[in-house]
Amino acid sequence: MTDIHPKVEEAVSTLDLNAVTRRRLLRGTGLFSASLAAGALLSACSDKEAAASDTFGNFPSTPKWKFTFVNHVTTNPFFTPTQYGMEDAATLLGLEKPQWTGSQNSIVGEMVNALNTAISAKVDGLAVAVVDKDAFRAPVDQALDAGIPVVSYNADGARGDTGTNRLAYIGQGLYESGYALGQRALQTVDSGEVAGFIATPGALNIQPRIDGAQQAFKDSGKQITFTPVATNADVTKGLSIIDAYALGHANLSGMLAVDAGSTASVGQVAKKYNMRSKNLKVAGGFDLIPESLTGIQEGSLDYTIDQQPYMQGFLPVLFLYFYKLSGGLLAPSETNTGLLFVTKDNVAPYQNTKTRYEGSTTDKVLVPKSGPIAHE
Repeated sequence: MTDIHPKVEEAVSTLDLNAVTRRRLLRGTGLFSASLAAGALLSACSDKEAAASDTFGNFPSTPKWKFTFVNHVTTNPFFTPTQYGMEDAATLLGLEKPQWTGSQNSIVGEMVNALNTAISAKVDGLAVAVVDKDAFRAPVDQALDAGIPVVSYNADGARGDTGTNRLAYIGQGLYESGYALGQRALQTVDSGEVAGFIATPGALNIQPRIDGAQQAFKDSGKQITFTPVATNADVTKGLSIIDAYALGHANLSGMLAVDAGSTASVGQVAKKYNMRSKNLKVAGGFDLIPESLTGIQEGSLDYTIDQQPYMQGFLPVLFLYFYKLSGGLLAPSETNTGLLFVTKDNVAPYQNTKTRYEGSTTDKVLVPKSGPIAHE
């Protein structure tokens, strides 16, 4: 057996190879020995690198964990970027595409059924929009008892009562954002009647907002009557209700809304009846659907609030992954996804940029920075 170059022998000895493979690398005769060993060494290194490519980032190889999101309005366009966010995070980490399930019309019983189905299927993690302070308590406890980590997103029970023993909440501070909505309106309204439109009263993704807005007006001490008005989860029906209310209250000083559909409808009604040229001093609400952005650009709406729906999908996947990866040592963190007033001054980037992050395109694009957009 011909001597092997010491460098080759040293390199082979450092590889994590079985004894048979190591002997094959080191055997050979004549001038071909070193070249054959070197070729085999390169091949072995390539095989090892290929095996390592099954891992992601600087993390160890893991099962393709599958997480489930339980939502209250699964087809609502607000949650399009949320779904992109969860999919992108799963792809980044080498996980199965998360399941998106729940109810189309905020029917709590349907959400609970979807949650129980996911628990029975032994999913690896759950993200739940807790829109009811009681209904999700037992199934979330059941999931946790079964070793399934659970976080809430977008909605987190009632103020002061999360409604479940979930590990963390990822979403906007709901009461606080409603209070900020009211405070912003008070910058231009000193007296009169302000209507606050809400699609599903009692639903804990939006009820805290209307409560916060109402408290802001109360705390102001101004002579303002704030009236909550129920609209509908069906945007078409909600538009009709807001239209009728505006006709019956011609002297409204303000129209606010705490959900995406009602916000867009406020802008459409204000434009239809040219209310901004009359007594209407302020009109605003929540979320980034195109109709609302157009209303801001045209002036029928003063502002809408961005709560970063993409991050409400991305971060739960990230937190559940780290929880699983660390055996629970890296516990999910309470995360406020922010509060940004979108006004005529900063609406242009939202309208002119097509991204997955706002749900306006499926394309994966790098968005060049056009200037600071500060969150308040």
